[in-house]
Amino acid sequence: MQEFLIDSALDMHLHLRDGDILKLVGPLTSKTFSAALVMPNLVPPVTTKEALLAYKERILEACKEDEFDPKMTLFFKNDYSYEFLKDIKDEIIAIKLYPAGITTNSETGVASMDVEVLRPTLESMSKLGIPLCIHGETNGFVMDREKEFMPIYESIASSFPNLKVIMEHITTKDAVEMLDKYDNLYATVTLHHLLITLDDVAGGMLNPHLFCKPIAKRPEDRSALLKAALSGHSKLMFGSDSAPHPKHKKECCGCAAGVFTSPIALQVLVELFEKNNKLENLNSFVSLNAQKIYNYKPKEKKIKLIKKEFIVPAEYSYENEKVVPMFAGESLAWSIEG
Repeated sequence: MQEFLIDSALDMHLHLRDGDILKLVGPLTSKTFSAALVMPNLVPPVTTKEALLAYKERILEACKEDEFDPKMTLFFKNDYSYEFLKDIKDEIIAIKLYPAGITTNSETGVASMDVEVLRPTLESMSKLGIPLCIHGETNGFVMDREKEFMPIYESIASSFPNLKVIMEHITTKDAVEMLDKYDNLYATVTLHHLLITLDDVAGGMLNPHLFCKPIAKRPEDRSALLKAALSGHSKLMFGSDSAPHPKHKKECCGCAAGVFTSPIALQVLVELFEKNNKLENLNSFVSLNAQKIYNYKPKEKKIKLIKKEFIVPAEYSYENEKVVPMFAGESLAWSIEG
């Protein structure tokens, strides 16, 4: 195989940040992806129609050289009224729920995951057909946080059977098994969780550029994720969770959580699927499954990848901002044509 065509790649979990970082990383997604589901955890978070539309305009301005559709999300609040959600429904693709303080810029997230506390907003979302995306972690021991969250997914999925619930950036075999238990439960998985375990992050010299939340797990978890992705599992979508942070905030004590993969995601995925003899399922994973789950038809945008060495830049920069990508300085087997 010397070339491969990806049709309308979709990144269903993306952090574009704001300001100069947005101007830097936005085009690194819009160059190759047709659309992306954009996270709302800015400071302050995106909770109003005015803030959402303004943020979308800034994204479009940053990505103006490309055909790109940013699919917007709201930051979950318990007190969104039905009338408010009905008014904003056509401007969003989903609402993102963060447990309070569990990850970057989630301090104003949900304090209680009791389904009765969440019911007012979830009932309105269910009636209006607005999907719910969840960062599914408790505040327990870091390796067990996702596993401990499984009963909460079950409670929400069973209490609101007409609500599409997306388990974001799943990292465990428990989450893979949960996919098949409820018709209304779906998931995204990242590139880095298909490739690494905790050993890659901290087994030798600490690698801050692989530190993320949820943290990478065990080999058996990675194997379960990879098996599901390679099979083209119809309820699993690619969501990079590409989470850029300035270089100085990664290479420091108390480094920020996030892996920046947008510029190399498609190249690495083609190599991964080719190595496992599953290239026939790659378009399902990076586009077709998400189209069905979200009932969304993107504009056609064909990206050709060719078997040609690509040296990943040591860093990407804009003005005074510098961001280090996954595989910085390393050689990849595939390149994007053009």
